[in-house]
Amino acid sequence: MSSAQSLIDSGSADIVAGRPASVAHLFLERVAATPNAEAYRYPAPVDEHAADGAPGAEQWRSLTWAQTAARVKAVAAGLMALGIQPEDRVALASSTRVEWIIADLGNMCAGAATTTVYPSTNTDETAFILSNSGSRALFAENAAQLAKAVDQIEQLPELRTVILFDAPESTAPGSAAPETGATGSGATESGATATEVPGTAGLALLTLAELEQRGAEYLEQHPDAVEKAVAALDKEQLATLIYTSGTTGRPKGVRLVHDCWAYEGRAQEASGLLRSDDVQFMWLPLSHVFGKTLISGQIATGHVMAVDGRVDRIIHNLPAIRPTVMASAPRIFEKVYNGIAGRARAEGGAKYKIFRWAAKVAREHARAVQESRIATGTGTAPLGLRLQHTVADKLVYAKIRAAFGGRLRGAVSGSAALAPEIGFFFLGAGVPILEGYGLSETSAGSCVNREEDVRIGTVGRALPGTEVRIAEDGEILLRGPGVMRGYHDLPEKTAEVLEADGWFHTEDIGELGPDGFLRITDRKKDLFKTSGGKYVAPSEVEGRFKAACPFVSNILVIGNGRNFCTALIGLDEAVIMPWAAEHGLAGKSYAEVAADPQVHQLIDGFVRRLNADLQRWQTIKKFHLLPRDLDIEHGELTPSLKIKRPVVERTYADAVTAMYAGANEA
Repeated sequence: MSSAQSLIDSGSADIVAGRPASVAHLFLERVAATPNAEAYRYPAPVDEHAADGAPGAEQWRSLTWAQTAARVKAVAAGLMALGIQPEDRVALASSTRVEWIIADLGNMCAGAATTTVYPSTNTDETAFILSNSGSRALFAENAAQLAKAVDQIEQLPELRTVILFDAPESTAPGSAAPETGATGSGATESGATATEVPGTAGLALLTLAELEQRGAEYLEQHPDAVEKAVAALDKEQLATLIYTSGTTGRPKGVRLVHDCWAYEGRAQEASGLLRSDDVQFMWLPLSHVFGKTLISGQIATGHVMAVDGRVDRIIHNLPAIRPTVMASAPRIFEKVYNGIAGRARAEGGAKYKIFRWAAKVAREHARAVQESRIATGTGTAPLGLRLQHTVADKLVYAKIRAAFGGRLRGAVSGSAALAPEIGFFFLGAGVPILEGYGLSETSAGSCVNREEDVRIGTVGRALPGTEVRIAEDGEILLRGPGVMRGYHDLPEKTAEVLEADGWFHTEDIGELGPDGFLRITDRKKDLFKTSGGKYVAPSEVEGRFKAACPFVSNILVIGNGRNFCTALIGLDEAVIMPWAAEHGLAGKSYAEVAADPQVHQLIDGFVRRLNADLQRWQTIKKFHLLPRDLDIEHGELTPSLKIKRPVVERTYADAVTAMYAGANEA
């Protein structure tokens, strides 16, 4: 290790070690340090003075740190006025928007603990989370989220108040909401009144604006209430309950204390992952630990965060925001790549040939630079390859960077494995994808690639303060301040994964290089053995196929206890349907296209290419094209887009059985 690197590591350790007790402390420090700097941007309908007053038009508005603090303190004081006490759970069921952040920070500054709920979570599971957590209040995005609580109110004896982000248009402040059938009023502990929802044993309903107003009134009587609440926070006090995605069974509540988030903020700052001059585009679900952890880093560094969780607006937002950093699940990068390849294929002729050549050059250049950096410490490529890369940059790569806004220095990828071929392509095109690793149980951020030393195929090195080791069976173990303190009310489950000395069992299999770079090879539970005794890591095969086939959306490799591997494949509708139209299948539905022999033959070609690079026992002998892609609504994907393997295999059991028909005689 060089002396310069030693100084950097020492400085990083000091930053992490000197962290305060909570993100609430970090937030107040940030507000004091840069009160007039821009903190958040968010989309809002245009007003009558805007240049574009067309119906439905939007504009980006900003909040400074001081303006954000005023709203956060009003929310915190409003919760105090409702009688919320330290460590009381206050749930948050909303899509990603600036109000989510304000409500979460308000919870923290009041000493309450946020229970996160995905807005896509169904009524039954929402009720389970609210009940299991003992949530006393709920921030609900709209009437649809409110209805989930109202429908199951008999199971929620602790829930007393719902705060709506979006008031029904016909509802004036303080009046009843026709959509929920609310009538009457009930007193809060501060003496203020709130609308009651009939038939719910006194469930109080108010809007976020009303809560902030009550908070302002509370602060007039108790001007230092928020500062006192923050000063009283203990680093081991519960800050957040995040319920695991639940690929099997009921989700478990992960207990993350204030120190977890304070650590994440300082560690992200110390690692150089986030900088004070960044503009970050936040669209990830904030209900997921990946999105939420980045708020800690943003507060620590003080950079601008543009917040809009509408996935269908990502492409539209990128050139408007022009981010320098963003984060995403790998599926978004796969869809972007497939879209680029699909458009080039549709144009055909010279343009398609140029794209294929440029994609090949991008991967070769990125590999050469990476290998050179590992071998010599200086990343470079052979002269001929550099010249080709320069030409390809002018013809192809510059347009790709422009589509991301033209300023992106790094895109953090997490929550699932990134196919190396996708990573090499974007790195070669000048859009570095910084793959990272973490779990809900580790506050998300455990390892990440750095911009100055990207290693495609790895999830980077540990953040300062986090330790990594590999158990004898290959399982990755993590230890550090970001590790949870246990599962909520599940001591036996906690003991299964968390050792007394702090080591957390991830259930992931991996390899740790001598230079500290971690490579994930598979999930411990997903690794299966064929009837021939050979182990197969399905995610490795799935990742390779996604990189090779631009038409695939999801793939599930099957073969546990079988004598060969098969696959269930969902196609990317946005890519396959234009191809189908060009090949005589115009007017057919997605299901009809997937069942067509031409399409089966098309995908079979990519499967054959994949098999040529696999070990014999890994090869996919048969596959079935699904009549629709996997989705959250049918329970096949988690909200963070992980495949629920048991659910998919049960749903398509007949198709799996058909693929193995006669296999015993084969």
